[in-house]
Amino acid sequence: MTDTRFSQPPPDALFRLGRAILFEMDPEKAHDLALSLMQQTPVRQLMSKRYGTGISIVTCLGQNFCNRIGLAAGLDKNGDYIEALGAMGFGHLEIGTVTPNPQAGNPKPRIFRLQQYGALINRLGFNNKGVQHLVEQVQKQRYSGRLGINIGKNATTPLDQANNDYLYCLERVYPHADYITINISSPNTTGLRDLQHGRRLAELLLALKNAQSRLSTEHDKYVPIAIKIAPDMSDEELDVFCQQIVDHELDAVIAGNTTRERDTVKSHLYSREAGGLSGEPLKTLANDRLQSVAQRIADKVTLIGVGGVSCGADASAKVAMGASLVQLYSGLIYHGPALVRDCIDSTNNSFKP
Repeated sequence: MTDTRFSQPPPDALFRLGRAILFEMDPEKAHDLALSLMQQTPVRQLMSKRYGTGISIVTCLGQNFCNRIGLAAGLDKNGDYIEALGAMGFGHLEIGTVTPNPQAGNPKPRIFRLQQYGALINRLGFNNKGVQHLVEQVQKQRYSGRLGINIGKNATTPLDQANNDYLYCLERVYPHADYITINISSPNTTGLRDLQHGRRLAELLLALKNAQSRLSTEHDKYVPIAIKIAPDMSDEELDVFCQQIVDHELDAVIAGNTTRERDTVKSHLYSREAGGLSGEPLKTLANDRLQSVAQRIADKVTLIGVGGVSCGADASAKVAMGASLVQLYSGLIYHGPALVRDCIDSTNNSFKP
């Protein structure tokens, strides 16, 4: 039973039946099975018909989006299920995080459901098939929405060589992406969040902007770059971070990733599990950080809001706080495709260009 402190999602009896079956399985196995089923043509057609919504063109990052709601990175790390996920009505999909070389990620088990909170804890660790596989999958896809590609570094790459991994991936995904997200905020790769601060951040941003400038000339295409940040950053850290983003003229900030905080779920059996917490309990912190970023740079940089969206009102609230686009992940696991439609409908009249 969902905690009554939290949002009331749209009702969907068909999804609840499927979720009841999947939630009897190991979370990672259920994830793989659900995506495999969704990839089947009859299932895609059913989803498109059942959950389809009208188009309301909005302009963001110099591009037209058919709606404001997108899928956050992490659900489809390799670009294997783009068409299936696109059938849910998303205006954009963000695939990844992908790294230069394939890697297995952290040992299992590494995903935990906190059902009464509508939450997940994961410590996957950028498990993916490598950037070459993702590019091959993207080249085959027929998704008509906007496609973001989220890139990271391999776990074995030393932090002082991380820039090389990001530039390697940037080069390869640039021709195929509508925007590219730089993930420096996952809590599941040792030391990664150090890239959000100080000299390391400045050097990374400079390298990315130089590469973006060169690649835009080579491909005759400007691909915006977004930085995804942790919600655990302090106000003082945000001051420095936001100034760096403005100084280096980054295109967007995604606020934000999962959190290491456990105060909202401390009574749960899994609260001591390492990893990032997402879902309903993240909402207050995610919204606070979104507002904090908006107060500093909303007039200079596009903001994308993520974290704790479980109904249309949650998505509209993020738009009101300064987000131009809103992304879902854990809410989709708990509430299904009807949540996408609810968020689209709720934000149609609240878009902030």
